[in-house]
Amino acid sequence: MYRIDLNCDMGEGFGPYQLGVDSELIKHITSANIACGFHAGDAATIRRTVQLALQYDVAIGAHPGLPDLAGFGRRKMEISSREAYEMTVYQLGAVMAFATSEGGKVAHIKPHGALYNMAAVEPKLATAIAEAVYKVDGNMMLYGLSGSELIRAGERIGLKTMNEVFADRSYEDDGTLTPRGVEGALLTNSNLAAAQVVSMVKSGTVRTRLGNILQLKADTVCVHGDTPGALGHVMKLRELLLQSEIRILKSGEH
Repeated sequence: MYRIDLNCDMGEGFGPYQLGVDSELIKHITSANIACGFHAGDAATIRRTVQLALQYDVAIGAHPGLPDLAGFGRRKMEISSREAYEMTVYQLGAVMAFATSEGGKVAHIKPHGALYNMAAVEPKLATAIAEAVYKVDGNMMLYGLSGSELIRAGERIGLKTMNEVFADRSYEDDGTLTPRGVEGALLTNSNLAAAQVVSMVKSGTVRTRLGNILQLKADTVCVHGDTPGALGHVMKLRELLLQSEIRILKSGEH
């Protein structure tokens, strides 16, 4: 039986500014990656998103990013391995504190944006992030780009890793995501996005932006909460996954 965890990046507003429709998206996913305050999010937003996840029995995840609020954490920064470690511990702690105070726990961690993409290809950064997670809670799951350096670093240190694929992004031939500034990077057609996920889950392949076939492993699939039409994407994705006899379960459920 095929299965997949369906995750979404959430809590990516701050103060009076809200991004996405978290209160609706949360009803259709199994795992939420909650912004930790560096690229987005603040104390009130983290708490509110944790409460939403608990209300709908959705797994709570921390979503640490680079300290770049103006750039939404999507601009690459030169950081050391030590800084990556400390940023991860700091942000993970914020979400863990709110989860604990609300009667829940953090099940996984998934880096955000540029930090995620950097850790996918830079072994030293990947190792620093994996070590941070392991030292805080070795039972926590590490989400990373399928087949990436981050996944390998997590496996080496003894973490449970989740190979992540994307419904709304295109792929390059080397397995990385197409940079957002490149035409065709975002998949805005819900049917095409859903069909891409079914292919990744059932055949372990995806057609790259240049038309080649790429092998990958799919443990969890992400729909970005800030993508235009995200709610329609996730509803169509659930529908097609179920039609294709793919079970949608939280990581660790059977």
